[in-house]
Amino acid sequence: MDGHRNWNVPALRRALQVYVLTDRVAARGRPEVELVAAALAGGATAIQLRDKERSARELCSLGTALAELCFQSGALFIVNDRLDVALACGASGVHLGQDDLPAARARAVAGPLLVIGVSAATREEAAAAAAAGADYVGVGAVFFTRTKGDAGAPIGTEGLAHVARTSRLPVVAIGGIGPENAGSAIAAGAVGVAAVSAVMAATDVAAECARLALAVRRAAQVEAERL
Repeated sequence: MDGHRNWNVPALRRALQVYVLTDRVAARGRPEVELVAAALAGGATAIQLRDKERSARELCSLGTALAELCFQSGALFIVNDRLDVALACGASGVHLGQDDLPAARARAVAGPLLVIGVSAATREEAAAAAAAGADYVGVGAVFFTRTKGDAGAPIGTEGLAHVARTSRLPVVAIGGIGPENAGSAIAAGAVGVAAVSAVMAATDVAAECARLALAVRRAAQVEAERL
């Protein structure tokens, strides 16, 4: 298994369309490996392992299992925050927040093949991520969300568009995203949407992820025809 494949720009843009993050609270005790398998079956094109509480050993064990599932599905597998875990478990990449390891340092350690995503809420942060060697930016929180307590006030679709219009990198919208508002995020310039509780808390994860994927595809088609 080699998650460190060469994700060229077109392949990466496709992989970022339906981006699902794990969440132990949303999982409600259900095995996350099973939930991720269901999300992939429903059309998830990227999975991020996000867990602030597990030890590095636990993250590596879970990450290895998720990396295998994503490899089999042709999906992008990202580890949040932890470059060491991403490299150890064969992930496709790592996602870094503004207070995490700087993207330039991560690139220097990981080399050219690892996908690096960076959280950004402004044009300036997105531009800095591009200059540091990031491959995409996660922009938000677009809508109100309880999933991430430090998300701050929502930037809305106008704030998302403000960043997307000038970003040299693909933009993934995050924060309060679900099937009902995914289309507006795509219309604002995002190449994809990141969902947490909308998918991972669903009773039927595969069905809800399929709804999200359909909303993204329809919105992307409208935007393609408009252009």
